Amino acid sequence: MTTSNKALVNKASVLTIPVLAITAGEPAGIGPDLCVQIAQQTWNYQILVICDKQLLLDRAKQLGLPLTVSDFNENQPAQAHTVGHLWVKHVPLAETCIAGTLNTANSPYVLKTLDIATQGCLDGHWHAMVTAPLHKGVINDSAEVKTGSFTGHTEYLRDFCDCEEVVMMLATEDLRVALVTTHLPLREVADAITPELISRVARILDHDLQKFFAIARPRILVAGLNPHAGEGGHLGMEEIDVIEPTLKALNTEGLNLIGPLPADTLYTPKHLEHADATLAMYHDQGLPVLKFHGFGRAANITLGLPIIRTSVDHGTALDLAGLGTADSGSLETALRVAAQMAAAYQTKRTS
Repeated sequence: MTTSNKALVNKASVLTIPVLAITAGEPAGIGPDLCVQIAQQTWNYQILVICDKQLLLDRAKQLGLPLTVSDFNENQPAQAHTVGHLWVKHVPLAETCIAGTLNTANSPYVLKTLDIATQGCLDGHWHAMVTAPLHKGVINDSAEVKTGSFTGHTEYLRDFCDCEEVVMMLATEDLRVALVTTHLPLREVADAITPELISRVARILDHDLQKFFAIARPRILVAGLNPHAGEGGHLGMEEIDVIEPTLKALNTEGLNLIGPLPADTLYTPKHLEHADATLAMYHDQGLPVLKFHGFGRAANITLGLPIIRTSVDHGTALDLAGLGTADSGSLETALRVAAQMAAAYQTKRTS
């Protein structure tokens, strides 16, 4: 990526003190551990954790780490983070949590933390929300959730914010990968790749790279669907019939889309050197490359929302909960990315 655009993290925020709200995720997983761990570090933001206060204190004791908590008041001026302390928006658990042991009784609690975090962003009480991992299975097993209806953070926030379309993008310091389709069985992907979907996703990606990353005219590399991008129709017609004409039409609108390119060579230094983002056709086309490149140091970003939302790039790791061995690197990255996005948005609004 170009030098001017590659620094996704570690930029100084133009906001005086950004307020970043973290949802602690599945209480039996490593989300609470990560919150306690980042509390031990120095941050130039006010970190607010939306969860059960006692859960954090119990997990800190289990980890052997010092922690004090205070009730967050959105009517008070923002305060920079203090090591060993967390501001908390208290949401009570239904039942006491045991690290590593799922409990469906606490599933509504997890969803409530998401509702509070999202509404707080919509109301302007905090600048961004950062989500620790949740467990889709235990939420769908809850009596209060229709079986199979919860498909993940991204779709839940899309519906909460009443958005027609959102885009999943994962990013490290020097690579951004957005997806046309997300959690679909592979046999359904080709039928889902339509001009309408590609157009909606590409426009959102282009718009939000400008809005939240201060990139004036994003240069986006687009992968083909088939091996060798269809090889002139010999390995599939989707590139010729769908992807190429759609990209051409979008470029006449002012977008800067390059492709479709063979996915096996798109993710090489030669191509990525001057790219601001890549657009993959399906989940396992782009994300294995990104996660190999920077697993545990990447952030999951939801584009297309009226708010800023970032997340970790991993799951609940129930087997690590309460042991003190979980790596907080991805949550740290998600916090820095959220702060940078908030700063870029604030600059764009006031310029």
